[in-house]
Amino acid sequence: MSTDQFRKARKVLGCAALVACVVAGCGTDRAEDPATSEPTITEAAARTDQKGLSLIVPGTLAASFAELEAGVRGQLGMAVMPVGGDQPVTFGQWTGGPAWSTMKVPLTVAALRRNPSSNYAASAAITASDNSAAETLWQSLGSPQEAAQAVQAVLREGGDTRTVVPATRSRPEHSAFGQAEWTLIDQVRFASRLPCLAESGRVTALMEQVVTSQRWGLGEFSGAEFKGGWGPEPSGAYLVRQFGIISVPQGQIAIAIAVRPDSGSFSDGMNVLDRMAAVVAQHLDELPGGRCPAA
Repeated sequence: MSTDQFRKARKVLGCAALVACVVAGCGTDRAEDPATSEPTITEAAARTDQKGLSLIVPGTLAASFAELEAGVRGQLGMAVMPVGGDQPVTFGQWTGGPAWSTMKVPLTVAALRRNPSSNYAASAAITASDNSAAETLWQSLGSPQEAAQAVQAVLREGGDTRTVVPATRSRPEHSAFGQAEWTLIDQVRFASRLPCLAESGRVTALMEQVVTSQRWGLGEFSGAEFKGGWGPEPSGAYLVRQFGIISVPQGQIAIAIAVRPDSGSFSDGMNVLDRMAAVVAQHLDELPGGRCPAA
């Protein structure tokens, strides 16, 4: 992301502290020790007062996200955690929905393990989100039931203990795996372990080579390993989501973001994910990175 983009984002977010304080009900009687008042993102997202109300700490990622969310017509959500970490931090009202093409990541891991020579289909499915290539990978895993179990096994290996990959299409015009309900929490937990999984290096390398036309949102970060997914509800309104891994000074973080704009427009969703990425970029030094545990 360019310096000019960051400066523009900073101007937009300049009043985040004031807005967050009003929203959270902060008061001047909450004195804090300056030496200990700087919160982690976990504290910023989850600190509560005696009434159980969430207190958003000004100047943090949580405050900036709240300011952005207040200006967006639609539902958005984000989950963040260090690579190799234990506990995700979540923001926003949107928590889960169809995986769409983001499920092509565990699908490709499973397919390459089964058939390491599936280079063309793997590349097209990840870098260009090619649906025909992804179906080829799905079919290479056996029957629909065997394919669903193989992809689900990769999810379990990545720490996602809940997501169920369907074997059959719930909507005939869309893939079975893309209709799996994948929450942001489960997705970011999987992302946090993805680079640590056996034989996942080929897939994460492809995630860094996403085509230019799909490099919005997390694609603005240099060296990001990410995958987007988008698709319409039966009403025609679009959900747009991404997940991946980005570098921070302390290592790497896993991140999952999504929006369902009230307009139902894909382009509006794409623009909101750009804005979400700009917010994250303002707080990279606040995000604790991690690395895969030593073997």
